[in-house]
Order: sequence, then structure tokens, then C-alpha cells
Amino acid sequence: MADSKNSIQVFEHQCLWVHKGEDRISDDQLKAFESFYGDKGVPYYKLINKGIQFNEYVGVIKVCDLTVEVLPKADKSEDKVLWQKTLINMLKTVGIFNIHAPSSSTLQLKSNSILDLYFELFINEIEYLLHSGLIKKYRKVERNALALKGAINFGKHIQKNLVHQECFYVRQTVYDIDHKIHQLIYKTIQLIRVLNTNPILTSRLGALELNFPGVSDCAVSEKFFNNLQYNRKTEPYKNSLEIAHLLLFNYHPDVSSGNTDLLALMFDMNLLWEQYVYVSLRKKLPKEYTISPQSRKKFWKPEKGYNSTMAPDIVINKDKENCIVLDTKWKNLNGKNPSPEDLRQLYVYKKYFKATKVALVYPGEHFAINGGKYYSETINDISDHECSVVTLAIEKNKKNSKIVLDEFIEDYLQLF
Repeated sequence: MADSKNSIQVFEHQCLWVHKGEDRISDDQLKAFESFYGDKGVPYYKLINKGIQFNEYVGVIKVCDLTVEVLPKADKSEDKVLWQKTLINMLKTVGIFNIHAPSSSTLQLKSNSILDLYFELFINEIEYLLHSGLIKKYRKVERNALALKGAINFGKHIQKNLVHQECFYVRQTVYDIDHKIHQLIYKTIQLIRVLNTNPILTSRLGALELNFPGVSDCAVSEKFFNNLQYNRKTEPYKNSLEIAHLLLFNYHPDVSSGNTDLLALMFDMNLLWEQYVYVSLRKKLPKEYTISPQSRKKFWKPEKGYNSTMAPDIVINKDKENCIVLDTKWKNLNGKNPSPEDLRQLYVYKKYFKATKVALVYPGEHFAINGGKYYSETINDISDHECSVVTLAIEKNKKNSKIVLDEFIEDYLQLF
């Protein structure tokens, strides 16, 4: 029988096996991973002989009684505590952990897993809403009542009350908390109770349930979330509903013929790094400079069909003389050159955006700039067109974890 634990931390691209390694998964857990992978596959991991190998996605997967945290790693450090705090800080920076509840800035759980963080953030949000007062809405109901309030539905009244003549089957308009928003919140509370293994949260979840008496069950629909319009009354619900959406739509019940449920909250590390650099720069840049994510330009038009566009990750001062184009890459070059595809891409960006500077931006232990120039298009000689390789340091410590940008802004961007 393979060894198993309730919680395992691994780095991206690492493997978990049934038969070897310090951290192992059980046969049942592997079967659940295989079933979730299915015929079409999933982007989070790939199947290998007697195990799985994680891809460039980070976050948390809960399957059976096992929680697997997949952490980012961009240097030689093997300190999982620091990398976990780095990931949490990245998620907070890009807004995935946006919160209303005042208590959420100092979470009660000290040895958090990322999943526990999500659960506690949701609980804090709902406790905050309860303290502020749950909103009520009007809804139409048909039911048996002892008092004649509303319009009688004579057909169903005769059908249901031949024996119970003291009752009236009526159509009524009621004003209460039983509406779709609270139904989804209550459904999320019940889901967390199923998934939660942290005893600190168990009693708080039980107390939350008591505040939603008689709330109906509901179907979870993407359409409802897409069409949800917030107003003055519902705006405080926004963050709790965003967490509810994340949990409800990443929960996959019965992935193994009804025997196993799976929750996957995973993030593409390339996209997370791109957003992290963009948001961090936006906060640091002087107000007179503009910064744009994913700025699109058309560069090819077919005779039939749609135009093709290009979209660099970050453009500073777009359409100005001091335009700078940055493309972020989450990888450790280990002293090697960037790929020819990436260098060709930046060459095109420089031309089409009329940029004074273009750079590939990687994570690392130290800030560094490695300049390089393209060869001339017509002669075998060095041109004036430059593409730099920039490494941004991620400062990791147990209290905080952040990207260091001061040197980058001053030495490379030269915007001060």
C-alpha cells in the first residue's frame, strides 16, 4: 500500500508517484487524477507511469482526502514556505484575493494552505455581510397557507385541500432572503463544509448555516454570474460571489464513477507572472506615464477571414516617442539565451509599435539586464535594434514577498 498524506506541497513540473518519492499518492488518488484527466486531458498535469507530473499551473487540487499545493519556483531556493507566501502575495497583488471584510487583512489561520485561505476569506466575507444585514428581495410563491393572504389558486386548492379544509392554496408575493444570491452563497457554504478539513473553520461554517434558514437549493449557472449586475445594495456581495463562482465552477463531483470529488483551483503561472509584473509596475510608475496590458495591433489581413493581431504583454507609453514594449516569461533561463521565437517576436513588436526599447522579462534571484542587438536585415553586421533580457528579483521573506522594481524602473526604463 502506497504511503499517503492529507497534504502535500510540490513545485511546478515536479512529479508524484504511487511507488517512489518522499511524498506519495495512493492508488485510489491516482485513479481519481486519471479519471479527472479523462480522454481530453487537463492543463494542470500530465499522466506518467504510476504517477502524475505537474505543468506550469500553480495553486491547489483537492482529491479524495488529499490536498496538493503546487507552488511556483524560479530559482534554486527549495523553501516551500517562502514560495507559498510568494504565490499568495502574487494572487493578492493581481486582485484574486480582493476582500471587503476588515478582518481579512489579518487572517486567523497561521499555517495556511491556499485552499484554507480561500475558505477563510469566503467565511470572513459572509460574516461581514451578516453583520451588515442580509438584503431581502420580493419573490412570487405558491403554497398552502393557514391564512388567506394573496390570490387563491382554485385548481390546486381543490386538488390539495379536500381533506385539509383549514388551508388555502394561494399565490403570494413574499419579501425575504430566499433569492438566487443567497442560494448560491448557501450552496458554497455547504460545499466548503464537505471539503474543509480545518477544525478552526468547522464551527464558523456551522454558525453561518444557521443564518440561512429555509433558503432553497438552486442550479449553478454560468449565465447567472455573467448577467449579474451589482447595485448599491448588492455591491458588498461582489467578493463573496467571486469566491463562490471560483469554488462552484472548479468543483468536479463524481469524477470517478461517483466515488470521488475533486476541486482544482489552478492558475497559469505565465499569465499570473504577466499580471503580477503589470500591476506592480502600474503602482510604481509616475502618473505621467501610461501602461497598457495586451495592446493589440493588426499585422496581417487575409483575402478571406479575420485579421491577425499581435498583443505584447505590456506596453508603456503606447504611441509615444518613448514607447517601451515588455514581454513576460515565467521561466529560469539558467544562463541560456531566450528562444529564437521569443526574440523574433520582440523584433516585430519593436517595429510595429515604434518602440525605443523592447525586453523579455524573467523572474530570478537578482536584478540583471543583459542587452543584445539584432543583426542587420541586409548585411551580416550588428544593427542598432536592441532587445534586452531583464531578470526581476523576487524578494522572499516570511512576512512579505514582493517583486523588486526600483532598479528596473531607474536603470532600464529610465522613467525617473
